[in-house]
Amino acid sequence: MQWVKALGLGVGAAALLALGIILGHFAIPKDADPPAPSTSVLQDLDLETLKAVMGQLDASRIRENLRELSRQPHVASSPGDEALVQLLLSRWRDSASGLDSAESTEYEVLLSFPNQEQPNLVEVVGPTGDVLHSFRPNEENVTGEQGAPDVVQPYAAYAPPGAPQGLLVYAYQGREEDFKELQEQGVNLQGTIALTRYGGAGRGAKAVNAAKYGVAGVLVYTDPMDVNDGQSLPSQTFPNSWGLPPSGVERGSYFKYFGDPLTPYLPAHHSSFRVDRDNVSGFPPIPAQPIGFQDAKDLLCNLSGTLAPSAWQGALGCAYRLGPGFRPDGSFSDGSQVKVSVHNLLELRNSSNVLGIIRGAVEPGEPLRTLTVCQDPALPRGPLPLPPALLGTDLASAQPGHPRPPLPLLHFSDTVPPPDRYVLYGNHRDSWVHGAVDPSSGTAVLLEISRVLGTLLKKGTWRPRRSIVFASWGAEEFGLIGSTEFTEEFFSKLQERAVAYINVDISVMANATLRVLGTPPVQGVVFSATKEIDSPGASGLSIYDNWKRHFNRSSPVYGTVPSLGSLGAGSDYAPFIHFLGISSMDMTYTYDTSKTSARIYPAYHTAFDTFDYVEKFLDPGFNSHQAVARSAGNVLLRLSDSLFLPLNVSDYSDVLQSFLQAAQWELGDLLQQHSISLGPLVAAVEKFEAAALALDQRISELKKGSPDPLQVRMFNDQLMLLERAFLNSRAFPEERYYSHVLWAPRSSSVATFPGLANACYQANDANAGSEAWAEVQRQLSIIVAALEGAAATLRPVADL
Repeated sequence: MQWVKALGLGVGAAALLALGIILGHFAIPKDADPPAPSTSVLQDLDLETLKAVMGQLDASRIRENLRELSRQPHVASSPGDEALVQLLLSRWRDSASGLDSAESTEYEVLLSFPNQEQPNLVEVVGPTGDVLHSFRPNEENVTGEQGAPDVVQPYAAYAPPGAPQGLLVYAYQGREEDFKELQEQGVNLQGTIALTRYGGAGRGAKAVNAAKYGVAGVLVYTDPMDVNDGQSLPSQTFPNSWGLPPSGVERGSYFKYFGDPLTPYLPAHHSSFRVDRDNVSGFPPIPAQPIGFQDAKDLLCNLSGTLAPSAWQGALGCAYRLGPGFRPDGSFSDGSQVKVSVHNLLELRNSSNVLGIIRGAVEPGEPLRTLTVCQDPALPRGPLPLPPALLGTDLASAQPGHPRPPLPLLHFSDTVPPPDRYVLYGNHRDSWVHGAVDPSSGTAVLLEISRVLGTLLKKGTWRPRRSIVFASWGAEEFGLIGSTEFTEEFFSKLQERAVAYINVDISVMANATLRVLGTPPVQGVVFSATKEIDSPGASGLSIYDNWKRHFNRSSPVYGTVPSLGSLGAGSDYAPFIHFLGISSMDMTYTYDTSKTSARIYPAYHTAFDTFDYVEKFLDPGFNSHQAVARSAGNVLLRLSDSLFLPLNVSDYSDVLQSFLQAAQWELGDLLQQHSISLGPLVAAVEKFEAAALALDQRISELKKGSPDPLQVRMFNDQLMLLERAFLNSRAFPEERYYSHVLWAPRSSSVATFPGLANACYQANDANAGSEAWAEVQRQLSIIVAALEGAAATLRPVADL
């Protein structure tokens, strides 16, 4: 009916008129000066708060955190792991130093464990089938901690069960070129057992490469040349030094990809679709087992055959030979073979992530006050935003004249919106055994940072501009599972709202200098933070200057600066940068490479990675842990509290120029032979650099005045979203989760855009006009499109 519509319009108009009167009456409180401009909306980083936080980060508390975290083994999904879940929840829910909220989330994931009833074995078997020698299944119990019942036996996670037996060959690092070298030396690899060393190729890649050449099983050991600077005697190793003992075995995942193996690209909830286990890709194709270097010595020093190349020699005190088989004058009879018995089991287990959240004060902002119009259900209704002055007011009035109904009841309520912008700080929780260094040193730092910030929060003296999410990821050691499931579940929300991800896994593996991996935009904020913090020790240098002294590069813009390493897939930053395109970084304190050739700290992934190992040999006073806490905490506050995001997009120019020059110098002639021009790539790089410089200038000008909050928001979104512009989900179809066109696995040695480098490597011997050369052209186009899209992201939003 027309009269009903007219009545509705009249009521609505009356309500709005009343609302206007109310707003005019209550907007400015009586007996008070007009309100000053909001300090919360445009407030920048508070340097006094930053200084206070730095002073409250306590080395002794980090030490006690580490002692508690590493007290017992806590492999993923074990009782020890679950105990740490409860520890984190209790800390983050503490009434005096806790966060706004803390929750755990379980995922049902496929993990791999050795069979406790049937341990994995490595044996030397004589020609008649008798066992001549059996190697130790566990590490030596040198401190009383290695013999605990919950210490998991050394094994290769996800290696398939089987009991291959064959002649032994030495295949160095198990790279494909190493097996080619053996083949060229006339070594028959069919049905053999390959002894390989850690390094050079990924764990699982060693088994994949071996299987291509007919190898039946793989053994992997850590050569003392690679971690102990050649020292191998018990008196030279832990507990007498930081060196790996002869029985030490590096455990690890041999799964090619990251994330739950059964639910790629889907969160591993109970209801999720799962791939049939027989169809899972990425598991090693043949049995594999890690061993200690004492056992490797017994094998390698009895090998027959040609002398191994000089680069393949190690520090086991004998000349390394290639095999196959043992020499007749050695410890084992002629014709003896090696048998590798693997009994690993695949199990569906529940693994938890723990999240602690500090809600942002400005992004999302103050609670939204809403008006609900309670009226005839036939008439339109809905919430209207109102100012804080009207909170909790109920108003009703009647209009004189009986033909018109009374005005609707106005009800005001408080709605807290979800966090709008997130700064994420995370580390995994699970370890192979006690895991004092990996990962508990990082979690000890995380807990101390969250304690200090939580205390300020509970006192009501501080709340960050943007929301902070602290994360403890589950099952990282099996393939970055917890963090990957999180990014799969919250893919859209994180892409829309995540500002940056800070990863501190191993916070301290030695006490010489800081080392940081990251994408170029985070370089500036890390530099700013580390310039303000004293380096541990008596050097008198800042962490920045000490870092520059150990690892540096020459920048055409800044001169000599510390080197920022690139992000691969070594820890939980991988899904954030490669899958989601979120600016990321990883921090650790490490050793002086001029004093050791160790590829990593010697006790890595062994039962010797204990609290005493850290306290005696890595960081006795926990000053390096404190330095990492201050560095990471400083960066966290700058990212969460700065008015303008401290992400410098122009710093991508150095990387792009180096990639471009490598393509021109190393690939230019080859591409020209196939009529492929790098001209569009040159133009795209120039376009990006111009857009980045222009954005920097616009932000600099805006900072000089009084910026409008919406302008700040607009520029921050451009800074935040740049990394996403480099994503192309179809760029690397053979590489699961990798979609960032600048940071992907590179099979070529040419340090340029990975897609272009890999395509040229594959097409090098192909005919002109082949599919391989078409792929080169496709990859070049993908890079150009990504760079042009990134430049468009940085240009003024109205400029298409």
